[in-house]
Amino acid sequence: MSHTIVLGGGLCGLSAAMMLARDGHRVTVLERDPAPVPADVEAAWERWRRGGVTQFRQAHYLQPLGRAVLERELPDVLEAFKAAGAFRFDPIADAMPQTIADRTPRDGDERFVTYTGRRSTIEWAVSRVAEAEHGVEIRRGVGVTALETQPRDGRVHVTAVRTDAGDRVAGDLIIDAMGRSSALPKLLAAAGGPPVVEEAEDTGFLYYTRFFRGAPPEVRGPINAPVGSFSILTLPGDNGTWSVTLYASAGDRPLKAMRHAEAWTAVVGACPRHAHWLDGEPITGVVPMGGVVDRVRSLNGNGAGPATGVLSLGDAWACTNPSMGRGMTLGLAHAAILRRVVREAGDDPAALVTAYAAATEAELKPWYDSTVLVDRARMAQIVALRDGRTPPAPPPEHIGARIGAALPAAMSLDPDVFRAGIEIAACLSLPRDVFTRPGFGERVFAAAAEATPSAMGPNREELLTLVT
Repeated sequence: MSHTIVLGGGLCGLSAAMMLARDGHRVTVLERDPAPVPADVEAAWERWRRGGVTQFRQAHYLQPLGRAVLERELPDVLEAFKAAGAFRFDPIADAMPQTIADRTPRDGDERFVTYTGRRSTIEWAVSRVAEAEHGVEIRRGVGVTALETQPRDGRVHVTAVRTDAGDRVAGDLIIDAMGRSSALPKLLAAAGGPPVVEEAEDTGFLYYTRFFRGAPPEVRGPINAPVGSFSILTLPGDNGTWSVTLYASAGDRPLKAMRHAEAWTAVVGACPRHAHWLDGEPITGVVPMGGVVDRVRSLNGNGAGPATGVLSLGDAWACTNPSMGRGMTLGLAHAAILRRVVREAGDDPAALVTAYAAATEAELKPWYDSTVLVDRARMAQIVALRDGRTPPAPPPEHIGARIGAALPAAMSLDPDVFRAGIEIAACLSLPRDVFTRPGFGERVFAAAAEATPSAMGPNREELLTLVT
């Protein structure tokens, strides 16, 4: 039995800790935030302070892949989430456009079902199960200030961490689950380890989110809908709650007025398929968030070979624009990859880091790359419309980009194209795998050509009037 130290007690860190503990490992979780797990879901929402989780009070959504990972790896966590009031959402039954005539169920539709809720609720459920997990010790209010290393097989091998209380905690494996703001690059460099290679770009989006409580709204339009120079994101939540998010370019100065409730409400109210999401009791003000980057890190050290004894997990490895709702889901998938690789690699630290990097690159990196491409394309549209220009069309030779551009319109008419689009959104299949299916592109283009365009919301002139 090995001793694993997990740095970070959020959703991904605790999920990985439980998976490893159930395989016989002893796990210590060091969580910087001192607050204990609240007594119930509402206390978690009202009073849980999670300073280490930047997006804790922003909109969240657990994709069907995330539900499937929990069902397979941590079924009791999924049951705890359900018991805590998670919302069961079936995008086929609940969100198929009324413009689709053929509503006959298909084999496999059940894979699109998920359970979702506020970040505070799912983290509360995960934390309650983890607190009772045999083999997992959670130390809250403990930050990590340094790593200890020693040479091993020609590499830097991480052997222990030093805490802000002056304690030394030794482990056979260190898991960095410290999220977007992970300090691992600095810690590893200070310990003489190889450099952490980082690719990053600011997505340029600003988010304005408000939560409501009441009877769950009917889904009458896309959950994530582009509306000219802004987008609207409407997500069901747990226990009769939901969120509405407007997001736009950080460089669009007039739209920064959406941080004020009056302007924000006016814009949502001008979106005919989403205005009814205002029909509830507001339980927050408008919560802004900016400075979101698409970033991926590699511990490979510029070809010098990675340090052993340490791995990055979830957002500490890669983080993306949150509007696509992939963060929690891909973090859980990453934890499952970690569990599998640890099982297969045994006690060989070099084999472990190599296999983990290869599996991450093959199974998760394509999702990161896809998200970056979507972000760039959407921001190009937004900037063009903001500046009064026609948005750029995908070049004719970029067939994947052309299919992606036509997909939303085609999803409004063709039931199987709709399912394919949901399959991508649900993180069940990559766009490249769906787009290259025989005849798929032709079917998308045919349906898109027949679709009747309808306005999702105000045009640019109307929008500027609403926020002035």
